[in-house]
Amino acid sequence: MNSRRVKRITVLDVVVHLIMVFVVLVCIVPFIYMLALSLSSPSAIMNNQVSLIPVGFNLNAYKQIFTYPNFFRAYGNTIFYTSAGTFISLVMTSVFAYAMSKRFLIGHKIVMKLIVFSMFFSGGLIPTYLLISSLKLTGTVWAMLVPFAISQFNLIILINFFRAVPSEIEEAAIIDGLDYFGILRRVIIPLSTPALATIGLYTAVFFWNDWFNGLIYLNTDQHPVMLFLRNIVNGTTMVGDGAGSADRSTIAMSVKSAVIITSTLPIIILYPILQRFFVAGLTVGSVKG
Repeated sequence: MNSRRVKRITVLDVVVHLIMVFVVLVCIVPFIYMLALSLSSPSAIMNNQVSLIPVGFNLNAYKQIFTYPNFFRAYGNTIFYTSAGTFISLVMTSVFAYAMSKRFLIGHKIVMKLIVFSMFFSGGLIPTYLLISSLKLTGTVWAMLVPFAISQFNLIILINFFRAVPSEIEEAAIIDGLDYFGILRRVIIPLSTPALATIGLYTAVFFWNDWFNGLIYLNTDQHPVMLFLRNIVNGTTMVGDGAGSADRSTIAMSVKSAVIITSTLPIIILYPILQRFFVAGLTVGSVKG
């Protein structure tokens, strides 16, 4: 019986690993293909000779996008939105989550129900735009930062994480003379590094990939890099201005691929750095307190 059990577990492990390998390939193969296109010559792209390995290696596509002045401006805008937005989100979410982790507060259950309700139902695009416009945020960087500072999903994760912290630690801190803000800053935050790193990465990915809100609320010189990428992919931004009509389309494909690589690579590099915090952050945060 033991041998059958071991054999069944081994087969299950093999199936799970095969599925995970398949998922990884589905995610990484298109990225490798885009990288190969960005490093290949226009003639190789025109003749469909490029698969997963660059053909006729050159960096002309990257030189082309670096000639766009809006590219560096958009890249700088995205770095600012991501860093400032993540910082604001972590501060506001931490303060809100710490207050919501205290069940003895009056109105706690009502506010918690409102949080869950708003996670599934929103006012919609037009009411949201009217609200942001009435607050005089359109055309300012705050339109990208303030309305999306708190995510209900991240808030619930952090609430449950804070509830998992032993109450004896807070009681000892109160005896030592700390108030609740001091406890949050000196005790809770240092103990919550895995959860904060997890939701911080989620928030950073959101701000880095966001282009739709920039299209609605921001001026042209405030656009993020993902909106710049969207304009190139859709043909709004001209590519290959110095090319002839025969190879303009192949240069455009190469430039699009190069912009995709340069736009997504930083956030992809960030994942492995914070990967070790994921298991602890999500596991503890998912436990119902």
